Amino acid sequence: MESNNVVKALAALAQASRLEIFRALVVAGQAGLTPGSLAESLGVAPNTLSFHLKELMHAELVTQERIGRNLIYRAQFDRMNDVLTYLTQNCCQGQECLAQASTHCDCPA
Repeated sequence: MESNNVVKALAALAQASRLEIFRALVVAGQAGLTPGSLAESLGVAPNTLSFHLKELMHAELVTQERIGRNLIYRAQFDRMNDVLTYLTQNCCQGQECLAQASTHCDCPA
């Protein structure tokens, strides 16, 4: 992963509402959440939520899928893992780590 992509992802998460939205989507897993569910559970106004979801999508941390009349948003676990891998890549001073980092998420796709 290139550093500019990591910066974009971290910048998107460097805002309290976006971080809360992303965490809610991570908890929801592959089922994802509709904007209405997110707005209700997080107490975020729909227009504000739309702005934050757009920023998370731009950073490729979230995907959007239309199912019938509903939009479903999901966390991009592969992208999240790529960012974590980039950040912890040389965690053992350049040596191969003895244990696999526990930050990797192996959620079913």
